Amino acid sequence: MLATLEIVDLLDRAEGIGQIILQSDVMEEYQVAKKQLENDEEAQALIMKFTKIKEHYEDVQRFGRYHPDYNSIMKEVRSVKREMDMNEKVAVFKKKERELQKLLDEVSNQLAKSVSEQIKVPRDGMALMDSGCGCGTGGGCGCAAS
Repeated sequence: MLATLEIVDLLDRAEGIGQIILQSDVMEEYQVAKKQLENDEEAQALIMKFTKIKEHYEDVQRFGRYHPDYNSIMKEVRSVKREMDMNEKVAVFKKKERELQKLLDEVSNQLAKSVSEQIKVPRDGMALMDSGCGCGTGGGCGCAAS
């Protein structure tokens, strides 16, 4: 019975931490940036354009340099991604997203260290990171365009 009460107490405390994060300035700024991004027609068009070219890019990646469109798709993906990233709403959203990730990383680190110094905690959102290229080399091929 004691273990059950301890678990309930831990769950309550975890819920409290979650609520603090949800009510933080960082989360509020992230939500505002997300809403602005979702409501910006130009940004959404750029995101859709990037998503479409990325699908083609992933098809080309299955064959690598042997695909006839390899060079052109690589250039086009980089160009479209740069165009999307240069959009003000996209840039602000990405900045706020990184700030929120930093907060979550700090909270995770504090929680882990309060339990034991031996607990390993991913930093900079590394648990969620991907090389971005989809080719399976971990970015070693230099194609990390997505």
